Amino acid sequence: MVQEKNDRINKDMVLPPIQQNRPALSWELKIKKKLKTVPPCLGKFRPIVGQCCHQCTPDSLRKKLGQNSSLGFHNLLSVNEMHTRYRGWLVRRVCCALFVSGCKVYASPVTNRLERVCQSNRVKEALAAEHKASEGGDSQGHISHLSPFLPLINTCILPGFLRFVGWVMLKMFASIFDSIQVNLNHLPALHRASQEGSLLVYVYVRQSIMDCALIPLVLFCRSLKVPYTVCPLQINSYVLRSVLQRVGVVLLPPSALTEQDAEMDSLYSPVITSLVRELLHEGHAISVGVSAESGRGGQWLARIRQLIKEGSVPDVSLVPVGISYDCVPKTNIQVDVGLSSLLQWLWSLTWRRPGGSVRIHLAQPFSLKEMCESGRCRVDEWLPLQDLLLPVILNNRADSVFGQRRMSWLLPSPHYASELKEPTHPERDLSIAIILHLVYSATSCMAVMSTSLVASLLLYRHRKGMSASLLCRDVAWLTEEVLFRNKDVGFGGSLVEVVHYSLSLLAPHLIIAAVPTRKDPLIVLRPSLAATLHLTLQAQIVTHTFILESVGACAVSAMLCEVAGSGISSRVRSGGVDGEEVKGDMEFDVVLCQTELTERALQLCHLLPPGSMPPCQSSQSFALDAVDSLVRCGILVMEEISRDVPICDFWKKESALTWTTTDDPYHSDSDCEEQDLRSYKISRPSQCPEMLFFLCSMLAGHLRTLCWATTGLSLLFTPLPEAEFVAQIHSHLCDTANKKKEHYESCSEEAAHTAVRTLIDLGVLSEERQKGGVFLGVTPLFQLSENRQKLHRFISQYLYN
Repeated sequence: MVQEKNDRINKDMVLPPIQQNRPALSWELKIKKKLKTVPPCLGKFRPIVGQCCHQCTPDSLRKKLGQNSSLGFHNLLSVNEMHTRYRGWLVRRVCCALFVSGCKVYASPVTNRLERVCQSNRVKEALAAEHKASEGGDSQGHISHLSPFLPLINTCILPGFLRFVGWVMLKMFASIFDSIQVNLNHLPALHRASQEGSLLVYVYVRQSIMDCALIPLVLFCRSLKVPYTVCPLQINSYVLRSVLQRVGVVLLPPSALTEQDAEMDSLYSPVITSLVRELLHEGHAISVGVSAESGRGGQWLARIRQLIKEGSVPDVSLVPVGISYDCVPKTNIQVDVGLSSLLQWLWSLTWRRPGGSVRIHLAQPFSLKEMCESGRCRVDEWLPLQDLLLPVILNNRADSVFGQRRMSWLLPSPHYASELKEPTHPERDLSIAIILHLVYSATSCMAVMSTSLVASLLLYRHRKGMSASLLCRDVAWLTEEVLFRNKDVGFGGSLVEVVHYSLSLLAPHLIIAAVPTRKDPLIVLRPSLAATLHLTLQAQIVTHTFILESVGACAVSAMLCEVAGSGISSRVRSGGVDGEEVKGDMEFDVVLCQTELTERALQLCHLLPPGSMPPCQSSQSFALDAVDSLVRCGILVMEEISRDVPICDFWKKESALTWTTTDDPYHSDSDCEEQDLRSYKISRPSQCPEMLFFLCSMLAGHLRTLCWATTGLSLLFTPLPEAEFVAQIHSHLCDTANKKKEHYESCSEEAAHTAVRTLIDLGVLSEERQKGGVFLGVTPLFQLSENRQKLHRFISQYLYN
C-alpha cells in the first residue's frame, strides 16, 4: 500500500434526505443535491496494482521491494507552458508543439535489416519450400516471394514523423477524452530497465483500436523508448501505411485482410519471427495486444518465447498494461481501413465534446525466461475439457474432475505449421499458459471506472430499475468492496459528481425518469440489445474483480436448487427466486458440505471464459478460494458440528493414537489425525440473499449463452463451415433474447464465439478440416436429445433464476 495524501473520506454511509418542499427538478439537479465523498482508496492508502506474480516470477518481484513510493498520476492531455523550457503568452498558445519537440526520441533507422532477415535459417527453409512447391522458379527468384513483406521488414521510427504523429494524437485524444491519467509508480522501473538495456515487450488486452495508439503516446510523452506496435488492422491506403510504418507500426501484409489470413501464408510466420528477432537484437521494444476471447495476438508472444528457447534472444521483460475507459470508444472503423474512412472519423470528432476519461497502469516488468524456466507455471495437469466434465455430465460421477482445462485453440496451429515441426503438447501448453497469464495480469491492472460500477449495479443488482438515492448508496458500498479486493478505482471526489458523471456518459443507454411525485428520479436500463451489450462491456472488469465470489455463489445456488428440487423447502426454487423480491431472512436452514460445495465450484471453473483465473493456480485451489471468499464477505458461516466428546478431550477419543508406517516421503504425522469435515450455513442478515444473487448474476450471462447454444443445436443442419455455424448460433441467441425480451447480454458475437469453442472442447461439436476450411458438426453422442438435456441441466444448475 502506498500513501495517498489529499483524500477526504466521509465514513457516514447515510445519505441526506431530499428536501420535499421544492418543485420538481431535472434528474441532474436532483442527483447533485446530495453531498458525500467517495474515496479513491481505503483510509490513506491506495491499492498497489501491477505487481508481478509471486509464484511464477519471485525474482522479478523481489527487485521491487522497498520501492513503494507514491508518484501519483499524470494527465497526458494537460499540457501547458510548465512542461516546456519557455514561458510567455505565445508559449501558452503553442505549448503542445513545444512539448512534443522537447520529448526525447530514440531513432530507429533501418540498417541492412532485410539482408539479415533473408539470411536467417527459418526464412531460408521457408523460401526453399516455396521454391520447391512453385513450378518453373529459379533460385534467383527467391527474393521475389518476400516482396509483400518488404514494407513490414523496413518499418522504422523516424523522429520527425514521430513528433508530428504525437502532436496529432494529443490533439485528437483531447477531442475524444476528458483526460488520460497515467499511473507513474512503475515508470521509474521502466526507465531503469531501459538504461540497463533490458528488452521490453508491452502486452495489453484488446478493447479498441485506441489501445495500440495510447501506449506509444504514453511512452513518448514520458521520454521512454517508443515500441514497435503490432496493429491488427488492414490499412489499404498507401499514404497512411507509409506514415504509420515510419512511426514503428507493424501492419498486416497488403494481401491479408485479417490476422488469420496472414497466418495461413507459409512465409508470414518465418518472416515475422525473424523480424522480431532482429528488432530485439537492435534493442527495440515491442507492443502487442492480445484478445481475451480468441487469443488473437498471442502468436507474437509464442514467437518471442521460441526465440528465447533457441537462444537467439537472451531474455525479455514483459510489461502488462491495463487500459480502462469510462466508455470504450466506438471508432466505426472496420478491419479494412482506408484514408477516407479515417478522415471521416476524424472530422466527426470535431463536432463532439470530449466524454469520458482513460486510466492507464503500466505494471512491473518481469522476466519471460524466469517464468518459462522456473517450472512454477505447470501444465502437466492440463486435460481436454471433455475428460474433465463429460463423466460428470453424462454419468454423474466426479472422479475425473481434477485437472486444468486445455485451451489449445488460443494458439492456432497454422503458426506452428510453418515452423520446423509441430511442438509437443507441453511446449504449446506453456505458450498458451503465458498468454493466459498475461491476459489475466493485464486485466488485473485495469482500474475500475465509475461507469463500470453503475453498469454492474443496473445489470446485476437492480435490473428492474433503481432510484438515484439507492444508486448513490450502492456505488459507495461497491466502491469499498472493490478497494477491499486491492483493485484501483479510476475516480474520486464527491459521490454526487461521480454518479452524475457516470449517468451522463451512460445516458444514451438508460431511461431516466424524473417524476414530480417521487423524491428521486428512477433509473432503468434501456431494454435494447445495444444498450445491454454496452453496459455488459463496461461491467466486465467488475465481474473479473468478483470472480472468486461469483464462482462460489453459483456453486451455492446449484446446491440450493438441488435442495429445493428434493422438496425440503418450497421457498427456494430454481425458477422462482428473484433477487429483487427476496428481502427478509432465508426461510430455511440448510447445511452445505464443504466437499460438495468445492466440487461444484471446481466444475464451474472449467466453464469459465479464458483469462478469468491465473494458469499458475490449480483449479482445486481456485475452487477452495471461491468457497472461502463467501465466508469473508459474510454469505456463508461456518457450521459448528456437535460432538459427543469435546474436541479438546483427546484421551477419550477411540483410536486416538493410531500410528501407521509408510515409505511415502511426503507422509506426515498429521495424516493420522481425524479429518474434520467442514460445513457451512447461509448467513441470516437481510442483505445476504441480495448479495448472493448479485454475485450469481455476474456469470449468468455466460452460462445462459451456453444453455441457449445447447438448445439451438437441434435447429441446425450440420456440418457447416465454422464461420456460418457461429453466425447461426449468434442468430439463435438474438432470436431467443428478442422472444424473451430480456437477457440481451447473452447474445453478443463474442459470447457466441466463446460458447462454440466451449462446446467443441466438451466434445459436443466435432471439427473436420476440409478444402473449404473447418466444418463443425454435432457429435453422435450429443445427437441424442437425452444427452443434450443432461448438458443443459448441468449448466443451468448454476443459474439462480
